[in-house]
Amino acid sequence: MTLSAQLWADNADLAAEVLAHPFVRGIADGSLPRERFATYVAQDAYFLESFARAYALALARSPDTSTLLALADLIAGVRDELNLHASYAESWGIDMAGEQPLAATSAYTEFLLATAGTQQTGVIYAAMTPCMRLYAWLGQSLDPDCAGPYGHWVQTYADPEFEKIAHLLERLLDDEAEDTPPVRRAYRRAMGLELEFFEAAHNSGS
Repeated sequence: MTLSAQLWADNADLAAEVLAHPFVRGIADGSLPRERFATYVAQDAYFLESFARAYALALARSPDTSTLLALADLIAGVRDELNLHASYAESWGIDMAGEQPLAATSAYTEFLLATAGTQQTGVIYAAMTPCMRLYAWLGQSLDPDCAGPYGHWVQTYADPEFEKIAHLLERLLDDEAEDTPPVRRAYRRAMGLELEFFEAAHNSGS
């Protein structure tokens, strides 16, 4: 088993908690209140900007051309996600600029940027992989036909192209990380922060 597969398996408990979370279940059956999704979109756009910066910090330390090109492709994937969020903002009337980061969003972005700025690339990839793998898994686990207004969101993350991007990051993790306590802590921390992110978006509209 690859390291990325082992880490995913070892954190299956947190992935299951995310899948069962009321916010995600509300996306799954289309019942999520519009204002909660609007908050999520704005918060996720803020998060993705930091995610792209973390990729850029890793890119600056790229040991070879193939890694540099892989990270460039991953940054392009973030651009596509940000474009998706911008289309939601336009069609749903979401004020992206007026949204301030929630505490959970700040905690996640600060963790990513601190890791990207101070740790070796293997630990950086361990901190970033859970986001990509979790979203690909959520997309593949949900039925877009049942998600009502959120069907496009499900389709985006169920798309084979998104799976390819998630796998690309996992490949970097497998190539450059070793099975060490810092790698395991970074992966587990990111998974926990994903759960906290959904929880914060769910509670923001209460």
